[in-house]
Amino acid sequence: MNEWSKKNPLEWNEYVNKEVKVTADEKHEYQGWVCTVDPVSASIVLVNFQNTGKASVVVVMGHAVREVEILKEGDEEMAKRLSSLFMPEGRQVLSTDELKRKRECLRAWLEKNLIPVTEEGETLRVAGVLTVNPPYGSQDCCSSNEIILSRVQSLVESNPGPDENL
Repeated sequence: MNEWSKKNPLEWNEYVNKEVKVTADEKHEYQGWVCTVDPVSASIVLVNFQNTGKASVVVVMGHAVREVEILKEGDEEMAKRLSSLFMPEGRQVLSTDELKRKRECLRAWLEKNLIPVTEEGETLRVAGVLTVNPPYGSQDCCSSNEIILSRVQSLVESNPGPDENL
């Protein structure tokens, strides 16, 4: 097992949104912006933006990584560009304040409808069996209980918004 594969997810996260040079087996070198690192395989997803506005994506398999050198720190604009690459069309990137407002609004709406809800970081936990992750839409609900999932999704869709439910 190589040194890269021995790192933990918090250590890999330090490379996200940074431009790196990856040296892999057989002296192959790859350069690009780290979009993510797979926590199971340690594979690195690199993105390069072209002048045409398009992006190319390369995955360097974790077992092949020999060395990762940070070339450039990314800024907030680069982080937004990278995160928007794999978002569904029409899905917007929200600021931290907007996400907080949406989370508080949804929490208030669920409580108004007598649904027990707690916050765990940025995630809302409903009745201990369902989670709602940012950006807090019905498609962001997750539960193995299909009945609760369906009912909470309907409730999330009927949320009137921040002006009407607080």
